[in-house]
Amino acid sequence: MPVHHVYTLFLPAKACRSREDDIRTRVWHAAGMSEPSALLAGATRKAGVVWLGVPGQPRPVLVWPLWQEEPAVDGVPGGVLYVVAGPGEQPAPGLAGASQCAVTVRSAAGGRVLTWRAEVTRVTPGGAEWDAVVPTLLSKRLNLPDAAGAGQRWAAECAVLRLAPTGELVESGDTLPTGSLAAAPPPSPARTPTRVPFTLHRSPHRRP
Repeated sequence: MPVHHVYTLFLPAKACRSREDDIRTRVWHAAGMSEPSALLAGATRKAGVVWLGVPGQPRPVLVWPLWQEEPAVDGVPGGVLYVVAGPGEQPAPGLAGASQCAVTVRSAAGGRVLTWRAEVTRVTPGGAEWDAVVPTLLSKRLNLPDAAGAGQRWAAECAVLRLAPTGELVESGDTLPTGSLAAAPPPSPARTPTRVPFTLHRSPHRRP
């Protein structure tokens, strides 16, 4: 039986990144987009969650957003984020009253890719933008307890917020932090039960 030898060529990580960066740059230039704009749009489009840094708040808050494509204007990325927050939905303290916030996006591997500045505006219930965006937000919202009336509840009790890129990248590439950003979890009323639940056919345990 013939023996087949398989040889694997390992390229240095730096060389691989250089080639990928060169390909990305040519694609961005062909599309008429600047490198920061394409990075922002590409990373945020794929993000299932983002962190929002709201002025006056002690820590960023994790939220699920909806990314909607829009035409680029003067080099500013073509797209915006929509976030719903309020009673019965995800908490985002201070966001509804803020004019700007910082949006931190992570990669598929879990590390942060960039942080960009967003202009925050509230979507008016019943308007054209509300009618265009809310049905998509409702379809993305998991485990809705009141799917039929959630839109009316959002209009009465919650806030649907539009986060539009200003064109400013707060952190990206070499400006990303290199140290640990670990922090203690925020206070929560949730508790882990310590009592062992009843188990059928469990062997009896006798204390000495």
